[in-house]
Amino acid sequence: MGKTLLSIFDGKTNPNQPAIIIPSSAPIPSTVTYPQLLETIRDFSSQLNALVPGLKPGDAIAISYLNSLEFVVSFLATGFMRLISAPLNPAYTEDEFTFYLEDSKAKVMIVPRGAVNDKTKNAAIKAAQKQGAAVIEVHWDGQSIEAVALGSNKSGKSISRIAPSFGPQPDDVTLLLHTSGTTGRPKGVPLSHLNLTTSMHNIVNTYELTPKDRTYLVMPLFHVHGLLCGLLATLLSGGSVVIPQKFSASHFWKDFTDTGSNWYTAVPTIHQILLRDPPAQVPPIRFIRSCSSSLAPATFQAIEHHFKAPVLEAYAMTEASHQMTSNPLPSRGVHKPGSVGIGQGVEVVILDEQGNPVEEGEVCIRGANVTRGYLNNPKATAESFTKDGYFRTGDQGKKDKDGYLVLTGRIKELINRGGEKISPLELDSVLLSSPGIAEAVSFAVPDPMYGQEVHAAVVLKDRKNSGKSDAAIEKELQAFVQTKVAKFKVPKRIYITDVMPKTATGKIQRRVVSQTFFKEPAPSRAKL
Repeated sequence: MGKTLLSIFDGKTNPNQPAIIIPSSAPIPSTVTYPQLLETIRDFSSQLNALVPGLKPGDAIAISYLNSLEFVVSFLATGFMRLISAPLNPAYTEDEFTFYLEDSKAKVMIVPRGAVNDKTKNAAIKAAQKQGAAVIEVHWDGQSIEAVALGSNKSGKSISRIAPSFGPQPDDVTLLLHTSGTTGRPKGVPLSHLNLTTSMHNIVNTYELTPKDRTYLVMPLFHVHGLLCGLLATLLSGGSVVIPQKFSASHFWKDFTDTGSNWYTAVPTIHQILLRDPPAQVPPIRFIRSCSSSLAPATFQAIEHHFKAPVLEAYAMTEASHQMTSNPLPSRGVHKPGSVGIGQGVEVVILDEQGNPVEEGEVCIRGANVTRGYLNNPKATAESFTKDGYFRTGDQGKKDKDGYLVLTGRIKELINRGGEKISPLELDSVLLSSPGIAEAVSFAVPDPMYGQEVHAAVVLKDRKNSGKSDAAIEKELQAFVQTKVAKFKVPKRIYITDVMPKTATGKIQRRVVSQTFFKEPAPSRAKL
């Protein structure tokens, strides 16, 4: 078993086997074979070396890019050069970019061509310049890739360069992602080549992926879901990855059919969107994978009914390099609605707070795919592992009589909005930074589209003399929060109150606050 990302290209010499397909819905449709992809990665590596001399193993490279061939090449080149990729959501604010760049100590920020003229990308560039990181614009023209250093306008193609040798090691950290923590401060999760390749092999084995398979990528590559399952596992299997610029329900089925795709992986939100706009004729689909947030049994049944394919629900975390459990293919066993399946190359146990086995308790895992610990955070690392080396997921669950895992709750208070993990404490802190707020509590509420949505309650310092309606205050606060965090984190509702609900002992519990302000609407009679 190959133990570094470079093993993706082991034996991939067929000049006709597509690795990456950019569909007709994208600005520059392209088909890139495995040999062409490797050559493009070498070309980009030499350009990066020339534009940013002095890069050394362990240096971090931030990538602020939507799904694209440029992202794939930048990510793989970084890993092959023994550097660390730090993918970032292009929708982040300048404050968020600044935090992640400071935490990763990134030396380079990779952005699309023309990003400096695009208001949505200015935040990444401003943060990079503030941190002294080189900004490199990367562009694929349909034939080759070009890297240009912002400021000097030097092109990697126009200066003398030497292709670097590739020698990644299994224990090299190759990916740095951040996950929202219960302390409110996002925690850096370093993942090694061995972590990633272990998870990639597990995914290939779970779904019996082969070179005949072709996946349509809808999940963002700056998240572990799209990166590991959609992209890397598929490449390891020798299959093809179809990469649209972004998910679009209007393009999905045409692209899926035209490119000969036969499976996809997504969050429940995307499945629901596709159910609302089904194709006139459903193409052959080998399986559909659902992960990153809970899939309602009714949605499960609707997908299988409409799309004529087995739905395999999985369970994953960034700290585990994505996949931990999954329902098996029908040829390998039963796939159960309401369950996230069985351990896939990962040991799964249910433990109490002391680390003892129990029937229902915290889901804990162990395997070579699991991170060794958080970046510069020994306290969080120590708290997240048992004395026997099991990682504490923070999820509560139990196993049924067949050993299938059923998640029954969340021990940690993270909000899971369509697969995006949001720290309520982070939002509390942002709301409290507004001058007129005395108390703030953010919390999750059920949502039919995203699984959970973000709401918040606040106590004003001087409500009587504000001179504004509660509705006006709510809009102002939402606009304020959006200047500090990405849009998906902004509370959909903010309740204005004179007294924050507390328990009998005077403590604030998010569950109590949620029950006080949020009244769940009556069930809809509409059917999917």
